[in-house]
Amino acid sequence: MHRLSSVALAFGALSATALALSSAPARASDRTLPMQFELRHESPAASCGDHCLTWISATGAITADTPRDFQKFMQGRNVHGATIALNSDGGSVLGAIALGREIRALGLSTTVGRTVETSSGNNGVTEVSLSPAADCESMCPFVLLAGAHRSVPDQARLMVHQIWLGDRREDPTAASYSAEDLVLVQRDIGRLAQYTAEMGANGELLNLALRIPPWEPMHVLTRDEMKRAGLDSGAVAPDHAPLLTMASAGNIKMSAPATTEISESGWAVVDNSGVASLARRHPLTVQGDEIGSFDLLVACDSNDGYQISYLEKREGGDTRQIAAPLDGVTVSVGHMAVKLKIVSSKRQKRPFEIDTFATGAMPAKLMRSFATVGNHSLVVSTTSDDFNTSIRIGNTGAMQNLPSLAASCSSSKALTKRADLTPESTRGVAPHQ
Repeated sequence: MHRLSSVALAFGALSATALALSSAPARASDRTLPMQFELRHESPAASCGDHCLTWISATGAITADTPRDFQKFMQGRNVHGATIALNSDGGSVLGAIALGREIRALGLSTTVGRTVETSSGNNGVTEVSLSPAADCESMCPFVLLAGAHRSVPDQARLMVHQIWLGDRREDPTAASYSAEDLVLVQRDIGRLAQYTAEMGANGELLNLALRIPPWEPMHVLTRDEMKRAGLDSGAVAPDHAPLLTMASAGNIKMSAPATTEISESGWAVVDNSGVASLARRHPLTVQGDEIGSFDLLVACDSNDGYQISYLEKREGGDTRQIAAPLDGVTVSVGHMAVKLKIVSSKRQKRPFEIDTFATGAMPAKLMRSFATVGNHSLVVSTTSDDFNTSIRIGNTGAMQNLPSLAASCSSSKALTKRADLTPESTRGVAPHQ
């Protein structure tokens, strides 16, 4: 039996339970189900001849039961030195550590790959192959680290993210945390550090993961980062002033609000210069380095939707010494996106500081889909000459407070319509239609 010699590894978001925030749709729907193991053979033999591959397919989420399921699968099988091909969104920290130790004890190699079955239209023969176009996220890279031999195909992606409490990953800045929560996370970081040392690797993989907060997309590892982390055996190894806020749609005013009006802890309706706005503040980071913060404000629009404003204060940060003005701001919910118009993005008197104000119309449908029951998020993306940012914001408080804003908008429109019926109110100017 020919053994697959290549090994691939991919890592993404961790959590004290499991944090998996994929930056792209999964290539296989079964990646989100509990991990399944299968012994697969490349076929037909006429195609691969004497070089047909055999591998253990490991596809799906890593759970607390995965190590036990793997032990059962391996019973009675003589596969010492074989390769296990992982295709996973990640999962349980403790489950991944236990699975990795089982793999190392059996002397298995590891790679990233997914099994592909293709039915031939001519003779009905099913062709089976191992595709390197797969993702290994969350705790998956730590499992890959357990391989006696490891390699990363060029088509595979390894993605990392911070460890976080799984039940608070959707809106981490709005959640509350106890001392016991901190103990839980730090305990698991310690266990991962110990496990990494057992696998003979340095702490680079864990360091890369811990730099990426849960509101950023998972970081896709570069080849150099894989090399430094030992994931490929074939390679030698500030305080910020209150931000300006928008007052009203159609007649934009900018004023400094009280610091208690807008919070990072959740969406709330604030009185902004006499205009009701649903607002939220959020830190702005690049790979965990805080470079500023921004406010999002959603206010009534003259049409049936809302007016959204983005107000950001940015500094150069540790990664770059100079901040560049923004040339793009986009807010998206699912497949719906709104590109905002940048009204102003310019340097301030303080060194390396940029203040940006952008605004645009947000369809009511988009806002309702974000503020509905359940854990939903919107993504704020910015582009500039320095670097791009992508921040995910949860909907804590939005569902409770959007009806209040919507009612305010309806009342305002009703008053406007009644005023339009009074000739004196137009002062000789025809009302805008």
